[in-house]
Amino acid sequence: MTHILAIDQGTTSSRALLMDGAMQVVAVAQQEFTQHYPQNGWVEHDADEIWQTTLRCCRDVLARAGVSAAQVAGIGITNQRETTILWDRETGKPLHNAIVWQDRRTADMCRALRAEGHEPVIAEATGLLLDPYFSGTKLRWLLDHVDGAREAARAGRLAFGTVDSWLIWNLTGGKTHATDATNASRTMLYDIRRGEWGAGLCDLLDVPMGLLPQVLDCAADFGATDPALLGAAIPILGVAGDQQAATIGQACFTPGMMKSTYGTGCFALLNTGANPVTSSNRLLTTIAYQFDGKPTYALEGSIFIAGAVVQWLRDGLGIVSNAAQTQEMAERADPGVIIVPAFTGLGAPYWDAECRGAIYGLTRDSGPDEFARAALESVGFQTRDLLQAMQADWPGSAETLRVDGGMAASDWTMQFLADITGASVDRPAVLETTALGAGWLAGMRAGVYPGMDEFAANWAVDRRFTPGMDAETRDARYAKWQDAVARTLSRG
Repeated sequence: MTHILAIDQGTTSSRALLMDGAMQVVAVAQQEFTQHYPQNGWVEHDADEIWQTTLRCCRDVLARAGVSAAQVAGIGITNQRETTILWDRETGKPLHNAIVWQDRRTADMCRALRAEGHEPVIAEATGLLLDPYFSGTKLRWLLDHVDGAREAARAGRLAFGTVDSWLIWNLTGGKTHATDATNASRTMLYDIRRGEWGAGLCDLLDVPMGLLPQVLDCAADFGATDPALLGAAIPILGVAGDQQAATIGQACFTPGMMKSTYGTGCFALLNTGANPVTSSNRLLTTIAYQFDGKPTYALEGSIFIAGAVVQWLRDGLGIVSNAAQTQEMAERADPGVIIVPAFTGLGAPYWDAECRGAIYGLTRDSGPDEFARAALESVGFQTRDLLQAMQADWPGSAETLRVDGGMAASDWTMQFLADITGASVDRPAVLETTALGAGWLAGMRAGVYPGMDEFAANWAVDRRFTPGMDAETRDARYAKWQDAVARTLSRG
């Protein structure tokens, strides 16, 4: 039993990776699923489709590798965070589509709570700001808008969970209703200092506490899979939200270390150690990971649109057929066009749920190449926003950024990131850091993989990108970005 099955359930696809005893990926299976946009600013997934695509990927990856479930020592799960699911404990059926982390339908609710003066209390307990991004107001919306949901919740018939909890419930045949501390810390219902669900927070949002899952460490016993699903019972031994799993996979275990993941969105985390740091620059305080009941905290900056802007070039505008084309197009393009990709508002450090995307600097010469360059540059500009805020909150932060995610494979994008931030950018030899983090959690718990120190010592860099842009040019380019953002922010 030297194999580990890592489930990486993301925003646009479900994936399963099988890792051997040396933490090498031996097989991968992936399936995209449907994105639902019922109204402007609303984003939903079919929770059953999430489960079915995940299950198929698990079965496929075992078949491709020729490995039986009996040879798998454990399962690690990492997942899109904040996405909210409410289901019936008896039937196991969701009451509504999952409300995705990108969804902005609760903006008015957040605005009302802020006007009533509740944000400081929420921020102190949870480390989060009042924003539709988080699960708490999404859950409140489901309870208020799904017929019979609130009565069923009060009667104890319903269960709430983020995607990790939903998968654990289904994998264990409904025997385990649990989450880990990192996912709990993103709900706006969990007190990250006390390490428990906040009764006052639940009262504020009118959420019955009987809905909530048990909170465990990132490496813990989350139950075992129903043998009928994969052919044998496999223990679920590791769980972490995707950005925390990437932090673990990048071995950012020392206070001051930073990582940034470039997937659908971009999320930068800075390890701040055993004490939560309150941001003065509208960053989030969150749990990076938790072992033996002891949380390690992080400052986090959340960018809602990163890789999704390239997806928009492909699916919305039709000017590329695949993401790889954007690198060559960016090399040909003239600089000057700026895309502010506020398709679902802007995240840190602006937290403006109402503003929408905008394009500046268009001329008669602007074409597909300039759009591609501006899309890639928007990721670098937004990352500089985050890093400047982090360095202001934590002056001892490292001057090197570890990167991962699909966009990290683009040399042009990573070089621009180093140029515009003035920081060295390290791309690891293993780009599958999110799955690696989840797999290591399970493998470490199972006794198959090494402990934290040895795991960190084995981290290796593929390429280091160093700044090549002079400071005057860097600051002038960034000033134009800041002006574009200022023009885009909502005035309400």
